[in-house]
Amino acid sequence: MTIEIPNFTPAIPEIFVLTMACVILMVDLLLTDRSRVVTYLLAQATLVGAVLLTLTSMSSTSVSTFGGMYIKDPMGDLLKLGMYVAVFVAFVYSRDYIRLRHMFRGEYFVIGLFGLLGMMVMVSASHFLTIYLGLELLSLSLYTMVAMNRDSGESTEAAMKYFVLGAIASGMLLYGMSMLYGATGTLDVAGVKSAVAQMKADDIILVFGLVFIVVGLAFKVGAVPFHMWVPDVYHGAPTSVALYISSAPKIAAFAMIMRLLVGGLEGMVASWQGMLIILAILSMGLGNLIAISQTNIKRMLAYSAISHMGFFLLGILSGTANGYGSAMFYVLAYAVMSLGSFGIIVLLSRQGFEADKLDDFKGLSKRSPWVAFLMLLVMFSMAGVPPTIGFYAKLMVVQSVIDAGLLWLAIVSVLMAVIGAYYYLRVIKLMYFDQPETSEPIVAGADMRAVLSINALALLLVLPWVGTLIDLCRKAIQAVA
Repeated sequence: MTIEIPNFTPAIPEIFVLTMACVILMVDLLLTDRSRVVTYLLAQATLVGAVLLTLTSMSSTSVSTFGGMYIKDPMGDLLKLGMYVAVFVAFVYSRDYIRLRHMFRGEYFVIGLFGLLGMMVMVSASHFLTIYLGLELLSLSLYTMVAMNRDSGESTEAAMKYFVLGAIASGMLLYGMSMLYGATGTLDVAGVKSAVAQMKADDIILVFGLVFIVVGLAFKVGAVPFHMWVPDVYHGAPTSVALYISSAPKIAAFAMIMRLLVGGLEGMVASWQGMLIILAILSMGLGNLIAISQTNIKRMLAYSAISHMGFFLLGILSGTANGYGSAMFYVLAYAVMSLGSFGIIVLLSRQGFEADKLDDFKGLSKRSPWVAFLMLLVMFSMAGVPPTIGFYAKLMVVQSVIDAGLLWLAIVSVLMAVIGAYYYLRVIKLMYFDQPETSEPIVAGADMRAVLSINALALLLVLPWVGTLIDLCRKAIQAVA
């Protein structure tokens, strides 16, 4: 009997992140509270190392290993780079925030790295079980991070809600996978795709399995009507954790949708397209309308995230390679915008004060013209105002829907974008036309101010390279679609 030794080379970034997370956990045991910054620096070094390892191993070909359960392809590499940057920025923004709230512990960064590892596994999974393992590693990390502030009743309540609803959604996803296994006899993504191609698209077991999988996916991206956890978790979690949840996991969710719906169930596109149309319309409509009535900016951004996921689904439901590339560009752009918006909330927060009310932004232009300008850029981009990157992201997904012959859906999405512009512009009005309610100075480290400035300015200054970025996304998608 011969034992085949798998090729570990494609998974070097995952192995490196896992090893470093374990090392950081051990090193942290030897540190005092004063030297805890070493943990932070090691976590950031891990992310830089992962970027270098991924860049040096990038290629235009796809490599499969571990018995077909893991695949390294251009889409995975590009998404991983996006996730590394998102987590790096999230850690920079979080450092002072968690130190002032006595959460500056090694496990914060270790759990963040384990969450990243789960995302990396999801991105490179080519087997339904691998996808599920990555998803559960990410989910368990997020539940823990939400409850990290043990003295806060709101955080504990949010974590409980997230855990219970997340467990139900994971169960539905797993049940859908088991039904697909019963119908096709395999859990390999490529095997499911070839088996579905030889079956009738209206096979009752396939359709039921697809429904459960779409429900599980809709929960993970926070699409209506499976959005109940989003506002409560964003509101109840420490702002630094809401920042983390709102960025990198969205990129991983896109990868999961691509692997499951496009990679495995592309033969049933007519069935899941109709489901995604309903989810997209409900998410854009409900998310934008309820966001208008919010007085808490974290809840407003939560409903904003729901509406953005509706726009993101427009690219997926088009069922074309261009649409998938547009959705990929959209989710990467959204991650940058979300980092910027929550980063400014973290910047304005101080010990004993959370800048999570809309009124906290009154007169910000008088307190700090530069921070107000950065928030203006972020809000304009989220609203889709040209020439920010948010405009091009929305334009590309709407164009993909028109190309798919769904002109009516494109019109609906544009109307929803107009409605959504109201609550983003309201924040700008508060900053520039209202009187400040406090004269407290805005205190932050030079590194956070620099990264936040780059983060927000990138939404505008990346304009000359938008076409290149979109082409990059489309080329990355070609191996999958």
